[in-house]
Amino acid sequence: MSDFKDKVIQVVTRVPKGKVVSYGQVASYVGLPRAAREVGWVMSEVGEVTPWWRVVNNKGYISIRGNLTADKERQASLLILEGVPVDEEFKLPIEEFRFRPTEKELKEFQLEDGYIRTLIEKYGF
Repeated sequence: MSDFKDKVIQVVTRVPKGKVVSYGQVASYVGLPRAAREVGWVMSEVGEVTPWWRVVNNKGYISIRGNLTADKERQASLLILEGVPVDEEFKLPIEEFRFRPTEKELKEFQLEDGYIRTLIEKYGF
């Protein structure tokens, strides 16, 4: 799990301010497209060094269950500070703010060329 966790953190730390990524995207970028839930578990364990607040569900909702240091309100406020609009129902326009790494960045995630082409088609790079 440590290798998976390290890869998830690597991907999430590449998401720039003012952009968001879905749990499923992160899972895809680490080569495990069905591991969105596991990405959520990793995000619940990271501290402020990793920008956990930039990870939302694929429909553009903040779906964090929350803990003592992170909840929906905190995530929304951090995103708003970065210029990502979040409404009172914790929804945001994900396609407008979705992180789309370059092909070069995807290669840095050590993904195979065929898989990279699939990701580019799926997320509309």
